[in-house]
Amino acid sequence: MLKDFAKLHTFMVVVKEKSFSKASAKLGISQPAVTQQIKFIEEYLDTKIVERKKNGIKLTKEGEDLHKIAQRLEKAITSSERDLLKIINKEFTFVIGASNAIGNYVLPQHIPKLKDAIQNDIYVKVENSELIISLLEDKQIDLALIESPIFRDNIIYREWVEDELVIFSNKQLPRSLTAKDLKSFQWYCRDEQSHTKKLMSEAFDEIGVDCRSFDVLGVLSGTTAVKEAVIRADQNSEKQVVSVISTHAISEDVKNGTLFCAPLKNKTVKRKFYIAYSKDRKHDAFIENVVNFLFQLKV
Repeated sequence: MLKDFAKLHTFMVVVKEKSFSKASAKLGISQPAVTQQIKFIEEYLDTKIVERKKNGIKLTKEGEDLHKIAQRLEKAITSSERDLLKIINKEFTFVIGASNAIGNYVLPQHIPKLKDAIQNDIYVKVENSELIISLLEDKQIDLALIESPIFRDNIIYREWVEDELVIFSNKQLPRSLTAKDLKSFQWYCRDEQSHTKKLMSEAFDEIGVDCRSFDVLGVLSGTTAVKEAVIRADQNSEKQVVSVISTHAISEDVKNGTLFCAPLKNKTVKRKFYIAYSKDRKHDAFIENVVNFLFQLKV
């Protein structure tokens, strides 16, 4: 019954025109055909839905209920038809999954140009790298931009942009930081699952510093949370407040003097951002266009 929406459409027109004859003219079919379709619905439902009156028609209680259902179906069909037209006309939203530093600080300024380049709407979903790759595998996103390589066999990974992790503060820092400097600070640390935490812990170990000995104010998840915490730190406190972040996330703040950053002495902590997409879409024109655009960016 619900699969045969033509008869329900006839019912909708009868209700709208309040007449079988007017519905017949509107639909371009005979009045007996209209009557037959309404009768089919009534037989299917085993109940009366329309009563004919001298001045038109009146719906029964069951007819009113059916009309509400038919209205919902009509809206759903109209919406689905619009979606089908988008596919036919190659109009859809290209979904990019991006990890925190990329999605919040690298990509946003380039979205308008990317939208023009592929002539489609862009949606960016920001999550941690592991979840982004899971979404890519589940085909919930079209392409991933990640800070740490979560390798899976069915995914293509391409090195994209180089990133450097630095220590930053809302107060001036030395040009480079020694082990003694690190122990003099108060810290906002990254959560244990963070790729940033892993890389910096390895770097601290290499210079003989145990980060477990740091004076820790709190553990935060995500680039934005860390950045905002340090920006709002009390500049008059006895110990200077610091944390670790991607240079891409604070480049503008460093330029305008809101934040200050420094590397470890005789040690740089660099990593690559990656572009990732499904192997079964490696010849997809939209994927190729987006990838080509990203490689041409000056980040």
